[in-house]
Amino acid sequence: MKCRFCSKKINNILIDLGSMAVSNAFLTAEQLNKGETIYPLKVLVCDNCFLVQVDEYQKKEEIFSAEYVYFSSVSDFWLQHSKKYVEKMIADFKLTNSSLVVEIASNDGYLLQYFKEKNIPCLGIEPTDSTAQIAINKGINTLVEFFSEELAYKLAAQKISPDLILGNNVLAHVPNLNDFVRGLKVLLNPGGVMTFEFPHLARLIEKKEFDTIYHEHFSYFSFYFICNMFRFHGFEVFDVEELETHGGSLRVYIRHKENEALPITGRVKDLLSTEIRNGINRIDSYTGFQESANDIKNKFLTYIISQKQEGKKIIAFGAAAKGNTFLNYCGIRPDIIECIVDDTPFKQGKYLPQSHVPVVSRSYFDNSRPDIIIILPWNFKKEIVSKLAFTKEWGAKLVTYIPELEIN
Repeated sequence: MKCRFCSKKINNILIDLGSMAVSNAFLTAEQLNKGETIYPLKVLVCDNCFLVQVDEYQKKEEIFSAEYVYFSSVSDFWLQHSKKYVEKMIADFKLTNSSLVVEIASNDGYLLQYFKEKNIPCLGIEPTDSTAQIAINKGINTLVEFFSEELAYKLAAQKISPDLILGNNVLAHVPNLNDFVRGLKVLLNPGGVMTFEFPHLARLIEKKEFDTIYHEHFSYFSFYFICNMFRFHGFEVFDVEELETHGGSLRVYIRHKENEALPITGRVKDLLSTEIRNGINRIDSYTGFQESANDIKNKFLTYIISQKQEGKKIIAFGAAAKGNTFLNYCGIRPDIIECIVDDTPFKQGKYLPQSHVPVVSRSYFDNSRPDIIIILPWNFKKEIVSKLAFTKEWGAKLVTYIPELEIN
């Protein structure tokens, strides 16, 4: 394949996870009797620009369809994170009721609702109708569209010129990065700022977070690459924060290159220096990740099969996309894990892609007392352990597997 940023032919493999169904393609009972399409899930590294990426086997319109099942508001942690972000942006950039905030991939209004509460005008751009309609019902102005350079020109023609553009965990979902960033250049107010949050590639590799790889994530970003990409398109990354979300993320602050009123902070220079020192721009630094994933899989299977042979009742909690990658890489089926408990109504009553493990509501615990509960969205471990505290009444074990197998 060719690199989606610099177009150079690439063949350096970071990890090969085999072939899998799309992680958020949940199935109905009727669909279980039909064929299911699977695609290769191989991650490559460009030795020119060092973008880490998967090929686009399924078009974004098929992945982010009207039946999309990820709703950000389900997580209390994510809501609190968003509320703090809104308070910080208002204070740092002096946003008022004459400002305009645009969020790309605004989902169900999980974040913009807090700007709305502060009477700050906002606009969401969200391609999935299932989530956008919930935001619209909250009174949040939302366009059901994919963001692109073409859409940016249409919005600019309507005199839409945001003071703040934000995108949380959206960059990884963009197959055409250059078109996307060109659109940002068109749309952003000359004195405006942008923030983007995304899982940090350095943390993904360090903490062996291979399950965060799935077809919905086309790219995986180092800070080194992000700075170079935005600079290429006439922007400057002027600040960065390291976050704990998603196992280790970055929040980057971006302005037009011409807007020198916002100086580049020392944090930018420090993080770039750290990444380069650790070899982020050397292809030989990307070895060993496959072996780490294999080791995690083997240790998990050794444990879970031994527990099953002892007659233990095993379920999982949280039908997250990362969980689907993990279960399918391990070859898990309902004979090992009988169901997944999840709080998202759109997932309940359906089945996981490929593994076909059924998804049920929390009412499952009314009549069942599992011995072992696998926490699939381990990045929300603290929140989930609190939710499942009642299972300690009968001695249930709560298990996570990234970066190491932990049994609590």
